[in-house]
Amino acid sequence: MTEVATVRRSRITPEREAELYAAVLDLLREVGYDALTMDAVATRTRSSKATLYRQWGGKPELVVKAMRHNKPGSIGEVDTGSLRGDFQTLVAREDDCTMERNSDLMRALAMAAHSNPDLMRALKALLVEPEMGEFRKVMQRAVDRGEVRADCPAREYVVHMMVGAFATRTLIDELPPTQEFLRSYIDAVVLPALGVSVP
Repeated sequence: MTEVATVRRSRITPEREAELYAAVLDLLREVGYDALTMDAVATRTRSSKATLYRQWGGKPELVVKAMRHNKPGSIGEVDTGSLRGDFQTLVAREDDCTMERNSDLMRALAMAAHSNPDLMRALKALLVEPEMGEFRKVMQRAVDRGEVRADCPAREYVVHMMVGAFATRTLIDELPPTQEFLRSYIDAVVLPALGVSVP
């Protein structure tokens, strides 16, 4: 079954796949998750619904994979030689405008996931768990370098801290997340919690 899916998936070029994902995110911003339909995606992308279902299985997988594709590279590949440098590099990968748009999308998807178990499963399997794994790589390198103690209890909460700041900035301060805000938050909260001194 996996081999068949791989063969089918290979018919779509990376360029076409990127185009489809961009269209899905545009629709998501326009109408929200609940109102987004595979019919609308098919029309917008000039695809057949059968092709979309064959390639992605359904709306939850398609939407979450579009979100994942939109992310600027792998977190685990960032290795500046220091944890602070790694975090700063991660923050710098998206400009403030992109960060605001992605924050809006993530909040909308998180809300929709509460009433849609299929979306929740897709988010966890295709976005949350891979991101957690990537953050663990970054943190393990910090432990290996001696920056963070292996038994530091805050290690398990790094993703919660980072995502929490990103997602709640608008709710609490009525402002979008920005590079400046996240850099300050990392220096004031995340690194001290991990026992990393900030210059």
